[in-house]
Amino acid sequence: MAFLLLKVVVPGDISAGFGFSEAIRQEYRLHRKSFSSRKEGKLLRRRRKWNLQSLYADSKYACVGFEPERSMKVPLAASLATSAAGEVAVSSEQKVYDVVLKQAALVKKQLKSSTALEVKPDVPVPGSLSLLKEAYDRCGEVCAEYAKTFYLGTLLMTPERRRAIWAIYVWCRRTDELVDGPNASQITPTALDRWESRLDDVFAGYPYDMLDAALSDTVSKFPVDIQPFRDMIEGMRMDLKKSRYKNFDELYLYCYYVAGTVGLMSVPVMGIAPESKATTESVYSAALALGIGNQLTNILRDVGEDARRGRIYLPQDELAQFGLSDEDIFKGQVTDRWRSFMKNQIKRARMFFEEAENGVTELSQASRWPVWASLLLYRQILDEIEANDYDNFTKRAYVSKAKKLLALPVAYGRSFLIPASLRLSSMKTE
Repeated sequence: MAFLLLKVVVPGDISAGFGFSEAIRQEYRLHRKSFSSRKEGKLLRRRRKWNLQSLYADSKYACVGFEPERSMKVPLAASLATSAAGEVAVSSEQKVYDVVLKQAALVKKQLKSSTALEVKPDVPVPGSLSLLKEAYDRCGEVCAEYAKTFYLGTLLMTPERRRAIWAIYVWCRRTDELVDGPNASQITPTALDRWESRLDDVFAGYPYDMLDAALSDTVSKFPVDIQPFRDMIEGMRMDLKKSRYKNFDELYLYCYYVAGTVGLMSVPVMGIAPESKATTESVYSAALALGIGNQLTNILRDVGEDARRGRIYLPQDELAQFGLSDEDIFKGQVTDRWRSFMKNQIKRARMFFEEAENGVTELSQASRWPVWASLLLYRQILDEIEANDYDNFTKRAYVSKAKKLLALPVAYGRSFLIPASLRLSSMKTE
């Protein structure tokens, strides 16, 4: 799917659009500690100016720059490393859960220091507040244009949380655009390595452009860890080198990388309801389940589109169990075997949505509406696939505007549900 327009730039062009404003740079430098010689190169790169306008005349929003990879090959290192030879193999689910535990620990640590998950106070750099406001406003514009329903839901959130979610959304969209956008064919592992290096700078407080500046401010205020962001980039790397998944364990890890990570990024911003009795880990697990469910739904909706690009995001072993092969996918014929296979895949996706439901009620009430809307609308895509008689080769399942409008008040009503953990607690005491 197309998000933002990317343009190839050479190193000399990058300075025209990347970097914080020089005035803010000077303030930052006053507080910098001494750098080792190894970091001097980065220091020079960070001194470029931040252009408040779009990077390019033909693009409404700023976007990432990259240059084509030369002949050299760059080794890839997975964020979640596979087991070394001789070690007991660990399932993808366990690897991902280890990340969930780490994210939950960050929130627990902050909760111990305060009774509620509060936003850190602003420490404004002279002249930076108006620039930062414009950066967040631009993120809001991107979100409003490309995720209208979700954007509408964010308007109920507190201003701080709303802006932070916009910043995270925009970063995720720009990252996805690297391998799914108009210039995806020119994106290389080297470009993704640069994007990850740029992410490190964002978390260190040295953004390149205004959209990065919004994210940099967000991660400085909320207990958001960098690992899910790195893992999303790893999912983009996977798309460059992998077009088949031998089993669901492999596919699960991919779904975590490209979608489950979003839930882990968002929970610290959305907040957990103060009255919730649920463990922090369970709330994160539910957010992860929603991301997995959303991505599985995307995969099932886009089977035909992906096949035309030579990609099959379906477990190979499960296709074989139903007597199907890659050739059947490329032929795009709806048969009884295909219908049976699809019923099984849809059932699995719905299980993830069911797991996510209780977790949504544990979020801060003001943050629930956009999440409920996402859950309900994505689940309806599965209904539409069934309504199309499982023809996801030539028909794209989509939820009509009328159904979307009907889902919004339902999502709003559900945002007032009592946390599931409280309901279970009261049932036990009766």
